[in-house]
Parts: sequence; structure tokens; C-alpha cells
Amino acid sequence: MIVIPAKVKDRLTTGIKKYQPVLVTAKSRDINESDTVTIITDILSDVFGFDKFLEITSEYAIRGTFVDLAIKLGGTLQILIEVKAIGLGLKDSFVKQAIDYAANQGIEWVVLSNGVTWQIYKVSFSKPISFDLILEIDFLSLNPRNPDHLENLYLLTREGIGKSILEKYHAQKQALSRFFIGAVILSNGVLTEIRKELRKISPDVKIDTEQIKNVLVQEVLKRDVLEGEKADEARHKIEKMTKKLTNKKNPPDVRQANNLNESITTTDKANSPTVAQPLNKS
Repeated sequence: MIVIPAKVKDRLTTGIKKYQPVLVTAKSRDINESDTVTIITDILSDVFGFDKFLEITSEYAIRGTFVDLAIKLGGTLQILIEVKAIGLGLKDSFVKQAIDYAANQGIEWVVLSNGVTWQIYKVSFSKPISFDLILEIDFLSLNPRNPDHLENLYLLTREGIGKSILEKYHAQKQALSRFFIGAVILSNGVLTEIRKELRKISPDVKIDTEQIKNVLVQEVLKRDVLEGEKADEARHKIEKMTKKLTNKKNPPDVRQANNLNESITTTDKANSPTVAQPLNKS
């Protein structure tokens, strides 16, 4: 559970109550994109806590085009915000537009909003570039007394960004994704543990990890969990983490010593005198 500072909690609660009627009125009037940008700028300041004059930049230029808003903290660009008129739905083409802006600028976090709906995306600079919808907030559905709703808002606050809460939320969500769990189940460590448990149940049956893996892939896990970009990304990440943990347990000097010992042992065996075997007398 995320601990929200009391001052921030009060600001979020007050902001929900203040801006929900503003958004209802704006939606009924079907205001244009420019006016929607004005409301979102006020929400970023009054609810999320960013300084309107120092940290919120409008019409941020990216390679000859402009993104509607950007958040800078300590002079560093943190979030790009693409705004659409309050009456427009957030189409896939709008998402692609926002992600393209982020990719060109090397920014990991993107927000797409029409004032009512707020979508937060995490951009991964792999090949090809990919992105995940981390969270979607319906501002008109927020309940200021609901702790989960306040936690969701806190992710995007100045304080939350400063403490990398959004990054931690993404890491947790990624770790609990079906792709990540599927990749963990098929990792060597887990397969070995499954084999141990099966051997306890059936000690007389010969089972190897490859057989267990085949059963999991063909009969237990769904194909969409094991195939595609997200599955590959999860698998590569686990392999990288496993390798990192292995290297941590066996630092370079230890690995070199082990290799040297193995080399010496092999040489000793090769050079050891052959013991003559007694002849069998017929």
C-alpha cells in the first residue's frame, strides 16, 4: 500500500471535488482542445502539484512539431502530455502520435488525456520501440474517500514522480503480468524445483526438466503467454536477472579461481602416472 503524505492527500481530495463539476460543465459544452488544455494545466497544478510557471511547459517543440504539454522537474523533461478535446475519445491513432513524440525525444512516460480520461503509458526503447498502458483514470468516477483512487492519482503527482512511485508501480505490474509469470515458470530454477517435488511424489519415476517444460508449454500454459514481443521481453529480462544474480554469487575472482582449479585438476589427471594392473594368470 502506498503511503500518501497528509498534505498531498488533502490536495487530491480537494482537487477531485473542485474539478469534477468543472469537467462535467466543459463536457456538456463540448469545449475545444485549446480550452481543454487550459483545464488540464490547472489540474496538473492544483491537483498533481506541479508549478504552473516553472514545471509545466506548453507547446513543447519536438522535431518540427509540438506536443501540447510537458512536465519538467529540475530542468529535466519527465513526462509528455498529449491533449485532445474533452468530447473526443482517446483513439489508438492518438496514442501512436503521443508515443512517437516520446520516442523522438527519448522520454519514457507519456500521458494522453481529454480532461476526463487520463491514460499513462510507459515507453520501452527496445527494438522495435514498445509501450504499455500502465494506468487509466476516469476523473469523473473518482471518489475522494476511496484510498485506491487517491493512490492512482498520487502516481502522477509531483511528489510521486520525485519518489519514482510511478516507476515502482510499473515494475510491480510488470512482475505480476502473465508474461512475466509464464517466463518465471519456465526458468531453469523453477523447473528444477518442480522436478524435485515430482520426484518426492513419484521417486521411482525418471523425470527431467525438459519433459516438465514440454508439458507446461504444450498442455498447461496458454500460447499467448509464451509468444509475442511481451513474452520475449519478459523472458530476456528474467535471463538477464538470473545471469546478474549468478555473477553476484560468483564474482570474477571466484570464477577465475574455480576455472584455474578445474584446469589444474584436469592437468593433474592427464599427467598422473598410470598404475599398472596385475596380469590375470590363466
